[in-house]
Amino acid sequence: MSITTVINAIIGDLGFPIVVSLYLLVRLEKKIDDLTNAVEDKETNKKG
Repeated sequence: MSITTVINAIIGDLGFPIVVSLYLLVRLEKKIDDLTNAVEDKETNKKG
């Protein structure tokens, strides 16, 4: 089963707004993790 088939099945079952919401949540989580790591790096450099 290809990724396109899986995506089409999810959109058909859940609906487009839910799929878009999930996509945005995943992207936002990655950015929050990156920001958390940046703050932690800055704190360790400050304590140095």
